[in-house]
Amino acid sequence: MTETTAEENLASKNDQWRERIAEHERCGMSVRRFCKERGIREHLFFYWRKRLRNQQQPMRFALVDREAALPTPPTEAVLELVVATGERLRIGTGVDATTLRTVLEALRA
Repeated sequence: MTETTAEENLASKNDQWRERIAEHERCGMSVRRFCKERGIREHLFFYWRKRLRNQQQPMRFALVDREAALPTPPTEAVLELVVATGERLRIGTGVDATTLRTVLEALRA
């Protein structure tokens, strides 16, 4: 029973730090200012960010209906979206809005 409680506490702590790190990425502040405003010690922020990045994340896939997209020739990317994990999504001018929405929803999941 103690092991389960310890595992639950660790999972809860992981979730808390994931949310803090995501909040920092959304706000655009420096780490120093973000931590100061929230009463977080900087070294702990960096420790948890590194720890959570190093954890194996399961690969997620999204089904995209290619028939819904208009058959257009590939174009040069006009917009590049860089995900927190480092992956890049290049979006060209001829992208179908429905397909793009599906991909973005999958990334947010």
